[in-house]
This record gives sequence, C-alpha cells and structure tokens, in this order.
Amino acid sequence: MRRRRVFLLVLLPLLLLAGCTGGGPPAPDDRGPAAARWQPEPGLAWQWQLSGALDPAVDVPVYDIDGFDHPASAVADLHRRGRKVICYLSTGAWEDFRPDAGEFPASVLGRGNGWKGERWLDIRRTDVLEPLMARRMDLCREKGFDAVEPDNMDGYRNRTGFPLTAAHQLAYNRLIARLAHDRGLAVGLKNDLDQIPELVGDFDFAVNEQCAQYDECPKLTPFVRAGKAVFHVEYELPTSRFCPQARELGLSSMRKKYDLGVWRQPCA
Repeated sequence: MRRRRVFLLVLLPLLLLAGCTGGGPPAPDDRGPAAARWQPEPGLAWQWQLSGALDPAVDVPVYDIDGFDHPASAVADLHRRGRKVICYLSTGAWEDFRPDAGEFPASVLGRGNGWKGERWLDIRRTDVLEPLMARRMDLCREKGFDAVEPDNMDGYRNRTGFPLTAAHQLAYNRLIARLAHDRGLAVGLKNDLDQIPELVGDFDFAVNEQCAQYDECPKLTPFVRAGKAVFHVEYELPTSRFCPQARELGLSSMRKKYDLGVWRQPCA
C-alpha cells in the first residue's frame, strides 16, 4: 500500500531513532509459538489409537488420537497421566462422516482414496481449503492437543482426479504446517517420503506407515538427524523383521492392526 509522503517524512526520523536506541516494539515473527510448542525427540514410545473406546492407560509418553472423536476432557485426562497428545486430522481427503463434511464444495472432491466415505481433495484450491483446515486446527487447539497429525499428505502421488504436481503438494503441506504453528501446535509430516528433504525444516516430527515393508525407512533419517521423532508403524511384518533396523535408525516403531485400535506390539 502506498503511503503519503508527508507521513513518511515525519515517521522516518522516529524509526531511525528507535533503531539506534533499541526502542520500539519488536518485529513480528513466530519465535514465541516456536519456543512454546512441543518438539518430540527421536526414540519416544507412542500409542496410536483411532478406533474403539480410548484406553488411556498404555504406559507411553505420546498418544495420537482422533481430533473429532475425543472431547477436551479426554485430552486433559491424558495430560494428567503425563502424556503428550497428537490430534489426528485428515487434511488431504474429505470424509463424509465428519461434522463439517457439508462445508466442502463438490468442486474440490476427487476420487475415492480407498477408504469408505473418503475422497481426495483438490489441494490447489487453497482459497477453499485454508479456512476449512484452519477451523480444524482451531478445534485441536481448543481441545488442548499438543500437536497435529495431518493425514493424506501425498495426494500428488495418487489418482486423485486432479492434475496435482509435487509443487502443489509442497505448497499445500507447508500451508498445513503454518496453520498448525500459528496456533502453537507441533505438526507431523505423514508419509510423503520423497518430499522429506524439502519439508523436514517445516515439520516437527514424522508419522510413517510401512516403511519397512517397502524398504523405505532410511528416507526418514533426515528427521532423526534433525533431532525430530519419527513415529512409525508396520501392519503386516512381525517385529523381528523391522525392529532391528528401526532401533538402528532411531525410529519410534511398533506393530499395529489396520483398525488402529488399542492393540500394539512395540519394539523392545
């Protein structure tokens, strides 16, 4: 925006004086939220439960639970038990069973993503999706969560029904990270292994499914080298097949069933 010359002539000496004396308000930045938000370190044990009655008694320092399904009281209870709590959200796919499903216009809904009632989103349409995702992040913050796990963050590698590119995905994933950080929440990169080198600086941890089954776990090491946790699950491999490598790489690994209920088999 252009300002009147007379205003600048009056203001400029004041700004110069403030710069010399150290006076005046600090420049706006995100150091406050960054300093306050949680930073999970490599090796933390975790529980990931997205179905069934929540069992808060698993003796681990980190829980990852559904942001819509659980009230603030459940998050507070986990905090009283000494847990940090991650808010699971789908940010790259629409789910017909969510209370805000009707707010997504048909124009942003693509092909099904393989799960009943879910369809890929056109992540190019940030004009539509940013306010919707911001409200979801607000929900996580208001319930007292420490972090967000945004799911379906690799649509560009799938048949979404839209001509998504790697550049579209990078821009959208960074938008999601910013929305979380603006609210003081840590945020994890879900899968999207090929873009880790570009995104490790934007995210506070990673969440991965089946990297051992597909011989991809070394791709997650940039997070570990940066001092950031990698929360990892396998569904089909026995722990004897993936735990030795997981320990070597510094991953927080366990075996789960596909329904992501209470059952877990962690690496020792």
